[in-house]
Amino acid sequence: MQTSFSPGPCQLEFFLSQAHSRNQGAAMPDAELAAFGEAAPYLRKTEKERLEAQTRPFDLKKDVFVPDDKEEFVKAKILSREGGKITAETEHGKTVTVKEDQVLQQNPPKFDKIEDMAMLTFLHEPAVLYNLKDRYASWMIYTYSGLFCVTINPYKWLPVYNAEVVAAYRGKKRSEAPPHIFSISDNAYQYMLTDRENQSILITGESGAGKTVNTKRVIQYFAVIAAIGDRSKKEQTPSKGTLEDQIIQANPALEAFGNAKTIRNDNSSRFGKFIRIHFGATGKLASADIETYLLEKSRVIFQLKAERDYHIFYQILSNKKPELLDMLLITNNPYDYAFISQGETTVPSIDDAEELMATDNAFDVLGFTSEEKNSMYKLTGAIMHFGNMKFKLKQREEQAEPDGTEEADKSAYLMGLNSADLLKGLCHPRVKVGNEYVTKGQNVQQASPLRTFNGGRCGAGEVAYAKGALAKAVYERMFNWMVARINTTLETKQPRQYFIGVLDIAGFEIFDFNSFEQLCINFTNEKLQQFFNHHMFVLEQEEYKKEGIEWEFIDFGMDLQACIDLIEKPMGIMSILEEECMFPKATDMTFKAKLFDNHLGKSANFQKPRNIKGKPEAHFSLIHYAGTVDYNILGWLQKNKDPLNETVVDLYKKSSLKLLGSLFANYAGFDAPIDKTKGKAKKGSSFQTVSALHRENLNKLMTNLRSTHPHFVRCIIPNETKSPGELKKLGPPTAGTHCSGNRVFKVTS
Repeated sequence: MQTSFSPGPCQLEFFLSQAHSRNQGAAMPDAELAAFGEAAPYLRKTEKERLEAQTRPFDLKKDVFVPDDKEEFVKAKILSREGGKITAETEHGKTVTVKEDQVLQQNPPKFDKIEDMAMLTFLHEPAVLYNLKDRYASWMIYTYSGLFCVTINPYKWLPVYNAEVVAAYRGKKRSEAPPHIFSISDNAYQYMLTDRENQSILITGESGAGKTVNTKRVIQYFAVIAAIGDRSKKEQTPSKGTLEDQIIQANPALEAFGNAKTIRNDNSSRFGKFIRIHFGATGKLASADIETYLLEKSRVIFQLKAERDYHIFYQILSNKKPELLDMLLITNNPYDYAFISQGETTVPSIDDAEELMATDNAFDVLGFTSEEKNSMYKLTGAIMHFGNMKFKLKQREEQAEPDGTEEADKSAYLMGLNSADLLKGLCHPRVKVGNEYVTKGQNVQQASPLRTFNGGRCGAGEVAYAKGALAKAVYERMFNWMVARINTTLETKQPRQYFIGVLDIAGFEIFDFNSFEQLCINFTNEKLQQFFNHHMFVLEQEEYKKEGIEWEFIDFGMDLQACIDLIEKPMGIMSILEEECMFPKATDMTFKAKLFDNHLGKSANFQKPRNIKGKPEAHFSLIHYAGTVDYNILGWLQKNKDPLNETVVDLYKKSSLKLLGSLFANYAGFDAPIDKTKGKAKKGSSFQTVSALHRENLNKLMTNLRSTHPHFVRCIIPNETKSPGELKKLGPPTAGTHCSGNRVFKVTS
């Protein structure tokens, strides 16, 4: 389960909205709505629909919502009241008797499909749910809720993003146009110019809710409106596009190497990103840069049954460019390659051949040289061969040796290495013992130092572990290099004054099995939720005080600092983890013991888990803003140190393939001296624990966000079957949306 930016369990209140003036806007006549072209019916009701709604029979005293087991709430008419109970007939013809305090009033028909839910007279969960449901059934996927925008994945193409729609939103105030991601974007742009302040747009939600699509729309909008009138001055060569082209074309490259099919989403971003679009003083595009976070590198070597590896593997195998297959010494059958064929290999909604051409073209527009492109393809192919390398035990010895050399020969050829050296490095690496290096034989059958609990599988031995770790490291570093290379292209020498940052990041995660990766993602969401709360609630109420409005400060009980401190402060979870990583004899269990010694009974958010029969074992529980998460700590020390076979890394550094050598040029092993305060190696070395690097990146992100005026967009999954137009009962992942929304409404309406 995933959710994001939701304060967790709360008592939903019903109350009268008080001051609607700040959100009120006159209905747009049909003549003006025509400016949106074919998109108009997907954006706003016609005058005829509005008039029809107002004439619908309605009784303020009798028309209500009552609880329902299947749908949470249903509409009903009160038949009688007696002894604190109400008998009502539901819209499905069923007669029910419920407690009076469980009954909530319906809003008058004039509020049907209202564009800003802060305008509702009666504001409560069923009112919000029904409004979203009715709008979604009419394909109005964007709805305002006070200060933020809610969007529901339509699971189909809608004609609401074309050039005509972009032009119609340009320069319009929020109250002058229907809800839309373009309206959020244009308002951020106008705020930037008038207030001379950096802006940010935070797009959050579950995987598959539409975050990446909406991020692309924001980038598209800025690329169009901020470049208009400037194109004649730009020089453009056939192989390199204009800046606005390059900003847009960064996406196909990022998606090819960073997106994959998951159970919930055919094109899921497996990394977070913060894209900054920089503008000159007059609002023209100046440059851009991209920061990425937490690429899911485990996917490179393992996928669940209904999932795929990263798109680029299947794009290459599509045979759209046969010369690539020849260059990489591969077939076009994904099942020939162990690393990429553990789940599905095709996706009905994705044309891998077409996507390969889009990826290749994106590299051209971004100014990648043929050598750079081919080097990326070669390393991708080498990873496929890497997964096929087999090892066996020497007779009468606990020692691994190659079981055939063909795949190693191909990998080494593509990586610019000597095949014999590669195999020797894998089977007989040099390791540091005290102050000396010795050659250590590797086994095949012994369980690996890091047990990988992907789908319950374990590593097949030291060589298998080393092979997988090296493949993941090459892919991750290549991805980071690609992002840096894109940034080099997008970094023009034009003067820049302001930026608008767009954040697309994974939502809060609660699975049956939660590991180190979930802690990193959930810690990120704690920080973002705190930022959201501070902006939405604290600053808004402080504004009331400044304006002299009579206001009793509301404590929403949403202070997240205790959980954040528990994770990041000295002697917090990450600090203890980093400390344990420095002790050679430390184990996952000594780490657990230290956690319990320091926090059980002392930190309210830290608890002993209830282990339930049939469910994966948990070692500790954390009370997060979105719920309690049980974490399993097996493998955390190894994941945090992320060690590599340094003998092979030394080969990488000397590779004749320029790109591979550059990827590992600054690699420092875990034996480099560690700065205890930062989890980072001393003397300029590049080694850093995963948790320390993540905290550093997260702190940079939060500093960036705090320097901006933020705008919030919440993406919602309507159902679990990807059925267009059907908004089903919103379960736990999105329940917080109503809760969060109502609290925002209460402060801002």
